[in-house]
Amino acid sequence: MSTAVDDALWSAIGDPTRRRMLDLLLTEGGGTATRLGQQLAVTRQGAAKHLVVLERAGLVRGTAAGREKQYRVDDAQLARAAAQLASVGEAWDARLQRIKRIAEAIQQKGQD
Repeated sequence: MSTAVDDALWSAIGDPTRRRMLDLLLTEGGGTATRLGQQLAVTRQGAAKHLVVLERAGLVRGTAAGREKQYRVDDAQLARAAAQLASVGEAWDARLQRIKRIAEAIQQKGQD
């Protein structure tokens, strides 16, 4: 793989609620834990915990906005995640092609 896989990054986006949060933040240009919690039917505290995980992975950045933080997606880190996903996909495609060639060779030998 051309890009080292970042376990913290993949752990962060491995959760469906956090992926939905990223979708909402991208669509709306940002949001707070309160607003995201309302949209996802989770508590504000639950949304805040998810946002901390996303922030630690570098996927979102929070800035103070009154009593809450306003979160926005970090485009560079999201692009990095997409590049890693593409790299992992390419590696698996190559592995599957090798398996297919081996299976075809075995099948061919069985027919001889």
